[in-house]
Amino acid sequence: MSPAEPARPVTVAVLGGGTVGAQVARLLTDRDTDLHIRMGTSLKLTQVAVRDLSKKRDIDPALLSDDAMAVATSGVDIVVELMGGIEPAKSLILAAIKSGSSVVTANKALLASDGASLYAAAEAEGVDIFFEASVAGAIPIVRLLQESLSGDHVTKIMGIVNGTTNYILTRMDEDGASFADALAEAQALGYAEADPTADIEGHDAASKAAILAELAFHTHVTREDVYCEGISNISITDIRAAKSLGCVIKLLAVAERVDDDRGVIVRVHPTMVPREHPLASVRDAFNAVFIEAEAAGELMFYGRGAGGAPTASAVLGDVVVAARNRLTGSTGWGESADVQLPVLPISEALTCYYVNLVVADQPGALASIAKAFADSGVSIQVVRQDGHGNGAGLIVRTHRSSDGALQETVDRLRKLSMVTAVVGVMRVEGEAGA
Repeated sequence: MSPAEPARPVTVAVLGGGTVGAQVARLLTDRDTDLHIRMGTSLKLTQVAVRDLSKKRDIDPALLSDDAMAVATSGVDIVVELMGGIEPAKSLILAAIKSGSSVVTANKALLASDGASLYAAAEAEGVDIFFEASVAGAIPIVRLLQESLSGDHVTKIMGIVNGTTNYILTRMDEDGASFADALAEAQALGYAEADPTADIEGHDAASKAAILAELAFHTHVTREDVYCEGISNISITDIRAAKSLGCVIKLLAVAERVDDDRGVIVRVHPTMVPREHPLASVRDAFNAVFIEAEAAGELMFYGRGAGGAPTASAVLGDVVVAARNRLTGSTGWGESADVQLPVLPISEALTCYYVNLVVADQPGALASIAKAFADSGVSIQVVRQDGHGNGAGLIVRTHRSSDGALQETVDRLRKLSMVTAVVGVMRVEGEAGA
């Protein structure tokens, strides 16, 4: 028997030569021997598209090109898109697919806004589109939902999927830092951008929540379907109140099925998490995703969610799978939005609430406040009272109720004459039985 013919090299082009692009180029070169052993062939990096050829980069200058469309349509086996943003990334990806290339992308914003058109184009051309690096960096959560849990019934996902906000909230909780000081520290360490809006206002996490929800519930979910609230209004008062209740504050992305598949709700907001819950121990810039499934039960996945090396690791994993598929003439998982549950508003979510009030010292005040909760159909679980100048500080934690009823309660409280201020309002997740 004659020896098998060696497999041809699989060609790869990269769109974007920033931090992640440079790491991907390095890994493709440095790990060529290991990859050859695993795949039976080599991965050949052909070109890297960049905006500015004059900028010094840790990439072989011979590989660089400033014509991104020419690189995208060069007919390589795999095009890796690491530019970010909607355009020109979308046009370049569609052009690459039309040219017969499989695509690997880390572009969460594009996938969350119009992933459906990319999936449809890839299916029509018989090529792959993979996006493990779009959510939670090196944590292999996308493939887990696409493959490992594909036979299970996922009911809820709660994720810390933005390292910048988790770092800020960790510093506020552990060091007593103000929001402004914690943000400045995150920027100095490179965790936060000069303009941190996408992170601190929850937009980055909301894009990731949309992707996770679509994978978990097999339903089209876009960024516009996600309720989004950031952390810029979190104060030291909120941090202290969370501690008094045995909780820590996290920016959570929550996606859940409701009422026996009546629909799904996807939301991003600051959340009080009991300190005994696994997500409460996720510190600094790390990410974690907590999954509840009918057969598998509770699962948590933890790791670095950002940075050049972790993201490049996830990208390279996708490249290897796409390369194997090219060699065998097969394709992997495509879009799985075959159930199409309606996306419901956050008002229908069942949550617990923390409400922090300053109340005037007058007879009947507590009775009026309790009536405001009762009139909205919300049950009080815990009340803590402290002196607060000439009035009293009240911290109330509720039992589970619809988010709409809880919002109605807060509106009623704001109208009461004895309520001097509504200092803080926040949802609570992760309690036993909740």
